[in-house]
Amino acid sequence: MPKSKFVRSKGILLVVMGSILWGATGPMMEWVLNNTSLSVSFFLTVRLLTAGLCILSFLLITGKQIFLIWKDISWLKQLVVFSVLGMLGVQYTFVAAIEASNASIATLLQFLGPVYIILFLSWKNKMFPPKYQVIGIIGTLIGLFLLLTNANVSVLLISREALLWGLAVGIAFSIYTVYPARLMKEWGVLVIVGWGMLIGGVVLATVTQIWKTDEWIHLAAYPINFIVIIIILIGTIAFILFLSSMKYITAVETSILSSIEPLTAMIISVFWFSQILGVWQYIGVIIMLLFVTWLSVAGEIKLISKRKG
Repeated sequence: MPKSKFVRSKGILLVVMGSILWGATGPMMEWVLNNTSLSVSFFLTVRLLTAGLCILSFLLITGKQIFLIWKDISWLKQLVVFSVLGMLGVQYTFVAAIEASNASIATLLQFLGPVYIILFLSWKNKMFPPKYQVIGIIGTLIGLFLLLTNANVSVLLISREALLWGLAVGIAFSIYTVYPARLMKEWGVLVIVGWGMLIGGVVLATVTQIWKTDEWIHLAAYPINFIVIIIILIGTIAFILFLSSMKYITAVETSILSSIEPLTAMIISVFWFSQILGVWQYIGVIIMLLFVTWLSVAGEIKLISKRKG
């Protein structure tokens, strides 16, 4: 097999595995939040601190220079911004959306990320979005409408709180996806993910004063401790696989293949929680995924056309 094909296959495998694993963590987190008294803040603090320390310890043991980034103020500022707005932002809003609704809805709402990116760039450049982007945004919003209402305009099938957290997931996911590109190219995926998780965890721990909580006792109970460990392990691996895939395949392929993530969450939720959506909601899911993919594909085609021209 030619090297180029092998590299591309590696990228596809990484993003598929990462998407499946991250999709699987959603229902697990939903179970923890529904069956324990653990708060979103406490759960996330433990998750981020543990995962961050494990990644950085592994890098240190293997001889990686993990502290060099701290010596450059410019890079350090970017790292802190990513850690708080990107890593902590996407994780907190995602788990809060799960608590307020369910894993399937939360996972789908994060796919609004490309819409936010387009709107931000249009505002920044003071230009109206191109026709293909307008089509993509309208199609995505139609799918979202069907998902949230099952085609009944008088009914919102999730709470306003869930909707707000879900919209926030999309914003945080867009920051998480776009912002760290230069950081990861310069310092590597593992270093940035490790520090991002650790710094995000420290910030959240400080804000919530985690040392004063009485929630620690719940982690000693089985199967809560076992599932929390699995979530931390699988979620960390998913982050690393997903971000690593971007070195081997295009953003278009990443966007298309990451659609496996909400489908995984939905399939697991159906079998685990017996969560069944309405017919129009399923149609809405399909429309959302199709038009989010359209935004990436059409954008890539236009970029290629410009280069040839």
